[in-house]
Amino acid sequence: MQRREFVHSALLAAAVLPTMRFVPALARSGPTSDIPAVTVDGRAITLTSAEVRELAEALKGQLLLRGDAGYDEARLLLNPSFDKHPALVVQPTDVADIQKAVNFAREHNLLLAVKCGGHSHSGQSSCDRGMQIDLKDFRGVTVDAAGRRVSVKGGSLLGMVDRESMAQGMVTPLGTVSHTGVGGLTLGGGFGRIARRYGMAIDNLNSLEVVTADGELRHASLRENPDLFWGLRGGSGNFGVVTNFEFNLHPMQRQVIGGRLSFPFEKARDLLTMYADYAPKAPDDLYFDPVIVLPPGGGPGAAQLDICYSGPAKDAERALAPLRKIGTPVSDTIKPMDYVELQRSGDWADARMLGTYIKGGFVSAVPGDLISALVDGLKGDPRRTTAVFFQHCGGACGRIAEDATAFANRYAIANMMTMAGWRHGDDPTDHIAATKRYWSTLEKFTRGFYINDMPREATASDINANYRGNYKRLAALKTKYDPTNLFRLNANVLPAHA
Repeated sequence: MQRREFVHSALLAAAVLPTMRFVPALARSGPTSDIPAVTVDGRAITLTSAEVRELAEALKGQLLLRGDAGYDEARLLLNPSFDKHPALVVQPTDVADIQKAVNFAREHNLLLAVKCGGHSHSGQSSCDRGMQIDLKDFRGVTVDAAGRRVSVKGGSLLGMVDRESMAQGMVTPLGTVSHTGVGGLTLGGGFGRIARRYGMAIDNLNSLEVVTADGELRHASLRENPDLFWGLRGGSGNFGVVTNFEFNLHPMQRQVIGGRLSFPFEKARDLLTMYADYAPKAPDDLYFDPVIVLPPGGGPGAAQLDICYSGPAKDAERALAPLRKIGTPVSDTIKPMDYVELQRSGDWADARMLGTYIKGGFVSAVPGDLISALVDGLKGDPRRTTAVFFQHCGGACGRIAEDATAFANRYAIANMMTMAGWRHGDDPTDHIAATKRYWSTLEKFTRGFYINDMPREATASDINANYRGNYKRLAALKTKYDPTNLFRLNANVLPAHA
């Protein structure tokens, strides 16, 4: 699902952050004055220069302050609508660094954010006047081909896993954009192009290692800390900083059938009608996402299907036949291609000079009334791109019990989202308001939302309801492993006593 590409191509804008030269933390003399900061509950505090310098000297990695080279690159997220300034940025290089950072944050009751790939739609992998743990220097992938497992450091990007695993003729299902952080993606559930065939990312976890709020490193699996293992699989970042993921691998051929079918906007209703009928019963090895997009300035809209078929090549045309019945496409890029190449196909649209706002929810069906609301209510605007799109679920993702993992929304056939995109620097107020108005006509067709696409204004009651019957168990786990709610910048579960 190449949502950033649609915004980028419509607005014809992108930016590349300048390459920063990083200096080791110990090469710095440290702060010469005290640093204003905030606690987890927003109270103003002051960190003394001596205690910050002591933390910097204890780290193998870097500690960055405002004005340091690398600080701005660390604090910024993919979506520049979030322009936050942490008091401290810690860039750990080993588990001990992560433990020291967590201990410092806990001891000072300091607001804490954790950044992996920086894709957070709700902006929670950075913060104002707190501590950001930026995992960019804590990456690495090791494949155990004989054991069909891959060990992934907590700051790794999914493209690294695809590349190393596919080199051994194996895969694990992880996302659709290669610079997505494995940590955030997996802790929220983890859909992807082959998830209908092999299950979500959390369904392929064998074990995790996590630094919890007390600074301890814990191993979580079905045999060791199984309660924590359950909660980490879909419970967002509520329980700590994951330092290592171990995924099961599946043998798969490198070559898949992928690409895009593009039609005029006038075909949107036909395309969605086909999706409503075929998406629930499509073979597990077929993944296809509808995208309806209106560019700014009144240009022609488009109705598109992004496709990945990973089954036997001889069966591809039969699987794709219902899609072909929509009519003659304006563009057809469907072809045999390398799976890793397909996973990178939307990466060029890393549009750091664009703002976006998303509202979304899970659907168990796409009835005619929803199709009418989607098509009739989608309105263009000269200042923004407007889009609605789906991420195909079901298949193996839906054959897991709702309470088997913390991720509860197993009933969905798709994650439906609408998005506005605008040039960085524009006032987003009208764009966000328009998206909310449009979403108000669609929300009644949804049940729950994907926490990796959680809106920035989601309330505690929204999150409670979204975890469904699993919330009470999650709250008990939160009380056990993070009783002060140190890890709160996520799809936050309150400790049971709160």
